[in-house]
Amino acid sequence: MRLLELGTGLCAAALVVGVLAAPARAEAAPAPDPAPVAQDVRGAGWALKDTGKDVRFRGLAAVGRSTAWVAGSKGTVLRTVDGGRSWRDVSPPGAVAEGLEFRDIEAFDARRAVALSIGEGEASRVLRTEDGGATWTETFRNPDPRAFYDCLTFFDARHGLAMSDPVDGKFRILATDDGGRNWRVLPGEGMPGALPGEAAFAASGQCLVSSGPRDVWLATGGGAQARVLHSADRGLTWRVAESTVPAGDPARGVFALAFRDRTRGLAVGGDYRTGEASPRAAAVSADGGRSWRQAVTPPQAYRSGAAWFPYSGGTALAVGPTGTDVTTDGGRGWRSLETGSFDTVDCAADTGCWAAGEKGRVARLERRRCQLAGAGGATGAVGGAGVVKRSMPG
Repeated sequence: MRLLELGTGLCAAALVVGVLAAPARAEAAPAPDPAPVAQDVRGAGWALKDTGKDVRFRGLAAVGRSTAWVAGSKGTVLRTVDGGRSWRDVSPPGAVAEGLEFRDIEAFDARRAVALSIGEGEASRVLRTEDGGATWTETFRNPDPRAFYDCLTFFDARHGLAMSDPVDGKFRILATDDGGRNWRVLPGEGMPGALPGEAAFAASGQCLVSSGPRDVWLATGGGAQARVLHSADRGLTWRVAESTVPAGDPARGVFALAFRDRTRGLAVGGDYRTGEASPRAAAVSADGGRSWRQAVTPPQAYRSGAAWFPYSGGTALAVGPTGTDVTTDGGRGWRSLETGSFDTVDCAADTGCWAAGEKGRVARLERRRCQLAGAGGATGAVGGAGVVKRSMPG
């Protein structure tokens, strides 16, 4: 049983029968799954799952407690269907050969997923699988050397969007109506002009997020203000609002958004550079992103990913290279949960929450049955935020 870190102590996951998953090996008896996390995260923490990889995973799709996909550097894509006890390397061979940088992945179930690689020009690509990653089809390759795609999101199994940093002064939106098999660039007339230096951060796959059948939000930084753009018609027209997260520097802004529904949203970010302060690193919206209020007690450091915890009312998680924070009041106040390094976080409807990050780190949120004092920390923080786009390596 893997030891877990919570604050300054260690805990072991509670081995009570929860959702049983497939055994890691055919000859091994299935181990009982730790109990599902209740309707809040009290008594829970991250349980590391050995991926056998040392790449950085910034793309993450939580299908459920048993099934999750991660995507990262060196063209790497992994999938688990047994709660992280084993991982199948389903990396597209061509992506591995070219060393593509996957920064986002959206999965509909254990067999269907769409992955986005980032970079200028043809490095920005979309790949799709329908057989659990056994085979992949490239469905989009960016032909414009001025475009740099950062994130994608899906409203349902058919309709989705991807976004690029500004081209000709406006963010560019790519759309699909057939589950990612075909893509088209949407007209730019409904997109407000970008600020000088404004862009999105390919840090966690959460700079473009959706909720419901038509609403989508886009997070920015790098310009004079960190802004949030909202569309209520699947990306055809957009309105823009300033967030309270500081910007004014290429390394600062909103790095991730999370919307519980079409009105309640969170924004997290800061300054990704190691050692730089990140005051006011979180904001909250109650009107669909039309206005934003600064968190009363924000995370104490840069955060690159965020996710609402299902069925909890006001509980959400935020992750970054220096730790995980939790809010139970809808984003107004945040407190530290633990200090391990992660870049992205995602929660499924069955309360299966996953986090992923550097050095192959992937973890699932699990309940604890004990806490021991003064034992250090098994997960530990791994230093450095790394870099998140363009000239910034994985």
